[in-house]
Amino acid sequence: MIILGCVLDKLKSLILVLLIYSLGFVSGIYTLPILMAPSSPSMLEFATATLNTKYQATIPDSLSGSDFLHYGVGTFSLSEKNIIFQGKLAPGPDYQIYLSPSFVEDEAQFLQNKQKMVRVGEVKSFNGFILEVPKDVDINKYSSLVIWCEAFREFITAANYKKG
Repeated sequence: MIILGCVLDKLKSLILVLLIYSLGFVSGIYTLPILMAPSSPSMLEFATATLNTKYQATIPDSLSGSDFLHYGVGTFSLSEKNIIFQGKLAPGPDYQIYLSPSFVEDEAQFLQNKQKMVRVGEVKSFNGFILEVPKDVDINKYSSLVIWCEAFREFITAANYKKG
């Protein structure tokens, strides 16, 4: 009986250590991108970048794929050279921005249409960013943009900049 009690105590200790380690690991994954994020562009940088924009899109209030951990609030402005985001994204690792020929609002739709999309680049800032559009990408061939977390295969947010 004493041996069983010692084994149970050791098992409880092991479970507690694993739980604490897991919580630390998960919180590290969540906070590391926030700590490593570059500062947001200044108001002057935003104003300059938005001078020649061709399209604008606001993130809809309710997207079926967004939730309290995966969301975006704000506006995108697109030009042939830049994608400008003014707003806030839920922080997380490995965010990528895609241009899509059709609007998608959840993981299933994203995965179903991913082969038709083009990856523009990595999102490193969660409080606004200016991202350069690669020279071989024509924004006019697409109608929507999507922010997707590659690491966890999670839909974050999307916006439609061209009707049709």
